[in-house]
Order: sequence, then structure tokens, then C-alpha cells
Amino acid sequence: MIIKRFKAENFRNIEKCDIEFSPGVNLLYGKNAQGKTNAIEGIYLFSRGKSFRAREDSELVKFGTDGFRISVEYEDRSGDGSLEYALFGKERLRKKNGYKINKITEMIGSFKCVLFYPDDLGLVKDGPEERRSFLNVAASACYPSYMKYYSDYKKALENRNCILKMIQKGLYIDRRELDSWSESMAEYASHIYLFRQDYIKRLQRYTKVVMLDISGGKEELYISLDSDIDDEITDRQRVRMEYERILSESLDREIAAGVSLYGPHRDDIEIKINGNSARSFASQGQQRSIVLSLKLAEGEVIKETTGEYPVFLFDDVLSELDEGRREYVLSGKNDRQIIITSCEPDICLGYTDREIDVSGGKYVSSHR
Repeated sequence: MIIKRFKAENFRNIEKCDIEFSPGVNLLYGKNAQGKTNAIEGIYLFSRGKSFRAREDSELVKFGTDGFRISVEYEDRSGDGSLEYALFGKERLRKKNGYKINKITEMIGSFKCVLFYPDDLGLVKDGPEERRSFLNVAASACYPSYMKYYSDYKKALENRNCILKMIQKGLYIDRRELDSWSESMAEYASHIYLFRQDYIKRLQRYTKVVMLDISGGKEELYISLDSDIDDEITDRQRVRMEYERILSESLDREIAAGVSLYGPHRDDIEIKINGNSARSFASQGQQRSIVLSLKLAEGEVIKETTGEYPVFLFDDVLSELDEGRREYVLSGKNDRQIIITSCEPDICLGYTDREIDVSGGKYVSSHR
């Protein structure tokens, strides 16, 4: 998969832009706060369905204007495609291949990206929420029905939590309604668990190889899914029954807490380097190597499950890698499209297929 063009109007500091990309390595360079990351943010929004920086889409509107419009044109194995997203006031417009779509889930999965940006170090050093978010985004790119099950699970979880809180407060509630939501949670959770377990096992194969390569064979990376379910259980009905058992046996504790204490919303990814917890013992350099391994492996799993690589977005991170790791990323590009942002115009010298000078929200192809 490659992105051919990105257009934006009144998006962040961009008044208007029309950027064409090469299928190979693309470098967006310029001083800080000129709009490099804004372009990456707009592109990635079509992959995830929301910004990786802003909490609300209204934050993306250029100051002094009443809305924004962004679009991408891309090519995948099935041919050319396009996506468009616009926000004006409270009105949202989404289009896929020129046709209006109503749900954001209809957009997610069409255009696949892997993003690596400075805050991704939180995948190693921060709490489980960061790793669950990574897992949801990554798995949704590989399994088309993942987000539907996850969305249904969140609704069931919200309703179950509401009932638990009412029981905790001593308000009358029909326990049959609680049982119904528990059954729904277990059903959706069984699908989510098996998708996640399959994804993590695939990811582990690639992260181990990448980490050994970039460390010269000195560091071994191990990742696994930390879940309520025994990883030896692979039959979906057995997984569902196991969740039902856990929810039933923990009911008194959950009523006391007023919240659901078990389920995929409490999952985590265990990350170990040379047998030790990466969160507790990995140096900052090792953390960067771990995240780089995860991101490159994420792309490989997408290739394995869908038949084509995603677009790789490296936002202001290559300068944080040593020369060996930087060369590993760029020399192994093969049929991968990579878009890089940097303040250093020579960061990819000898590897770039297109270079774009970014200044004040304007993007100009350069010929150096």
C-alpha cells in the first residue's frame, strides 16, 4: 500500500496544501513548528480514525477558520482508493471513494499506516493503557472485524459497570439484566482475546528477529499477552465460558468496587528484554530499540495478514536513533513506503526518493 497524495485545507497551520509522495522514502524537513508533524497527523487520522495528538477534532481547525478538510489518495492491491474527512462546526463529512459513509469504523482499515513518534516510548515505560491502545490499533489493521467486536464490548462493559454501580449504592436493579450484560461481555471478549493472542504471537516472531538484528545479537526481546485467560485455551467457546466463570466468581468483589475488574479492558502486553521487565530495567536506548522493533514488526504482521505493507510514518524519531539503527530502517525499505519528518535535511542522505521543504504550513518539493 502507498499514499499517492495528501490534501488539506485549514488543518492546523496549513491553509492549503497538495503533497504528492514517492512510493519509496519521502523526507519532510524544516525547522520546528512549521507543519511537518501536521501532515503526518492528517495522514494518520485516516488509519486510526482520530488524531494521535488532539483529544477533540475541533483542535485541528486552523485558527480563525470555521472548519477543515483533509483527504488522501492511495493505492493498494485492489487498485486506487480515496478517503476524505471534513469538520465544520459540529457537522462531520466522511467519504470513501467519493461516497458518503456514516460510521468512522467504515473508514478504519481501508488505509493502513504504522506510526513511530517520540511519545511512543510510553509503550515501554508507561502503564497498560498505552499498550492496550497500541494493541487495538495494530490488531484492527489485520483483522477486519476486530473493531466491531471491540466497540460492542465497550458498550456492554459500560452498561454492566452502570448496573454494578447501582447495586453498590443499594438501588434496586433486576439482576437478570446484569447477567445479560455479563453474557454479552463474555461473548465479545472471547473474540477480542483470540484476535489479540493471535496478533501477539505473530508480532513476537518478528520483534525477536528485529531486536537481535539491531543489537548485533546481544539483546533478545520477548512479548506476550497478559490476560485473564490461560494462553493454552484456543477454542472460542471455551474462552467465552472461562470469561463467564470469571465474571460470576468475581461478582461480589465487582459490586464492592462498582466496576468490572476483569476482561480485555484490563489486558496488558508483557515486554521483557534479556529476561527482565523492560518497563523496570530497560535503558532509554533500549526503550527506543524495543519500540523500533515493535513498529517494524507491526508492519510485517500487516504484510503477513493482508498481503501488503502499510505506509510507515516516522515523525521526528530518526535523529534519536544511532547511525546503525537508522541505516537498518532505511536500507531494509524494500517495497515499503516511508514518510519521515526531521529538522535535519541530511538525515536520510543517499536514501530519499523525494524531499519536501516545509515552512509555515507550505510544502515545496526540493531538488538538492
